[in-house]
Amino acid sequence: MTERPLRADARRNRDKVLAAAREAFAESGFGVPLDDIAARAGVGPGTVYRHFPTKEALFEAVSLVRVRDLAADARARAASDDPGAAFDGFLERLAGEATAKRDIPDALDGVGAATVAARTDMQDALDVLLRRAQEAGAVRPDVRVTDLFALMKGLIHAIRGSDDPGLAGRMLAVVRDGLRGPNDPGDPPFD
Repeated sequence: MTERPLRADARRNRDKVLAAAREAFAESGFGVPLDDIAARAGVGPGTVYRHFPTKEALFEAVSLVRVRDLAADARARAASDDPGAAFDGFLERLAGEATAKRDIPDALDGVGAATVAARTDMQDALDVLLRRAQEAGAVRPDVRVTDLFALMKGLIHAIRGSDDPGLAGRMLAVVRDGLRGPNDPGDPPFD
């Protein structure tokens, strides 16, 4: 059964709810009440529930976009002429987003079928980026994408919610030093 297209006003309301949810989840994580999202969107709670029957459904819709965006970024960076710098750039972006968006760890742990598929796509894209950086000697050859994913999630959890503005850079430098390959000069790539 195919979904009926939304009326223009319903589409606008859905888009407002999604935009408000992206901001609210980024600021507060999954714990933000749906009533707060509705108020931020300028709609009633019933409008939110018409489009998203549960907070989990709304979070999954937001998470799906976040994870797909990360996958697209990893894929684009994998085509870079400097795989080591591309790899560093992706890690830096992820750390920056984790600092600014409290929902990134939950998005990466999402359980909905669409989010799981997007996370798999992100892992595949990251695998290409990682292999290219390894082939260039910028990353240790024994690191697997599953290792990298675990390190990224740990890094995100470590820096999330910290009041220390330098923590993300320091933690990222430590992780990157541990990943450093035989052809990487060892200069600290992060501020």
